[in-house]
Amino acid sequence: MCLVPLPSDGYETPVSWPENKSKILYKNVAHPKLAAFVKKGSWMMESGEYLTFPVNQSIPKGGIQHYLDFIEEVNGTRHRMGEDVLTLTLGLKDDLVDLAQVALERGFPAVVTPFGTRRLPFPSGVFDAIHCNDCHASWNSNGGKHLIEMNRILRPGGYFILSSKHTSIEVEEAMSTLTASICWNILADKTDEICDIRIKLYQKSQANDIYQLRRKKVPPLCKANENPDASWYVSIKSCLHTLPESIEQRGTEWPKRLETFPDWMNNREKLIADSEHWKAIVNNSYLVGLGIDWSNIRNVMDMKAINGGFAAALAQQKVWVMNVIPVHAPNTLPIVFERGLIGVYHDWCEAFGTYPRSYDLLHADHLFSRLKNRCKHPIVIVVEMDRILRPGGWGIIRDKVEILDPLEKILRSLHWEIRMTFAKDKAGILCAQ
Repeated sequence: MCLVPLPSDGYETPVSWPENKSKILYKNVAHPKLAAFVKKGSWMMESGEYLTFPVNQSIPKGGIQHYLDFIEEVNGTRHRMGEDVLTLTLGLKDDLVDLAQVALERGFPAVVTPFGTRRLPFPSGVFDAIHCNDCHASWNSNGGKHLIEMNRILRPGGYFILSSKHTSIEVEEAMSTLTASICWNILADKTDEICDIRIKLYQKSQANDIYQLRRKKVPPLCKANENPDASWYVSIKSCLHTLPESIEQRGTEWPKRLETFPDWMNNREKLIADSEHWKAIVNNSYLVGLGIDWSNIRNVMDMKAINGGFAAALAQQKVWVMNVIPVHAPNTLPIVFERGLIGVYHDWCEAFGTYPRSYDLLHADHLFSRLKNRCKHPIVIVVEMDRILRPGGWGIIRDKVEILDPLEKILRSLHWEIRMTFAKDKAGILCAQ
């Protein structure tokens, strides 16, 4: 219930996309531990008022493009990692030098979350690939719980890319035993001479039959009544969930999957209508009628995303959208991921897992009316919006007029500029900066 004050020491308007891929303003992300980290590294360098990211000096050695080429070489013809791949960076709360803030400032998707005893805030079977480069995770400790959690969120047939410079024999043996016990197939094990990195490529099982063929049923299969998608304040389980029966229908090619609704999705006609609804709103109103300069918008959040229609309608813009599914709303996050989008579960009565000044635009469609009986007061959510929006950032709020009127007063009290309001048939829209 307190405001994070605007920075008084050197914060400036962030470098715009795509220039911020290679440089960002240092003072926008500065903190003592980051300063010490910069002095030790070579891939992130201080250059005047900027932090720069030289492509030819990136970690790993030889440059990031060579590293990606090596992964593709290891992966063979299975998948090509082109620019259309949407990557979500996971920042861990117990990391001494969490670089998620740097990723967000560079215009890359990132979320900060604990990863100790609780599941990650994602549904099961949604990621095509998970990449871990020297992330120092103790995959083989505690019965391999953290690797079992990776297995939960990987889609059937998904890939786990593990790269490291040095691995002890003990860890190597433990990992071999653990990956075999969860029926991961090792597709490649290769070391690149230039970047001096060893890559192991694993693939998750695509069928349940293989689980029954294990001599030792450890880890055991989860009970049938345990929900694999339950992850909000849910402890990491030491069991394997069985795979869905309709896995052959999942994971069509991008961008076709954005507008393709497989049979396992209920109410396909409703999904198609919802998609067209948001296309009309975005193209006829948001992009042209609100006074927003979309060339300065990169990091976007849909605070109540439902099926990801808002994000899908923005697919042709140079933005990415974090689709948030409130934990007490229907579980539609698997649909969001199936469409090739990204998102998380969240309870808006709590703080969101990101740094202050992370987002350029927040979108809330009937979020406040849904939460009016849950959170103590709507100001709790508004204060959090104020925290995670950058100075000059935008909020688009759609809701009932009875909700919007008091919200407008709250926003004005926080010195937001009300740029547009419109109401019709007891519902309306409020756009503020």
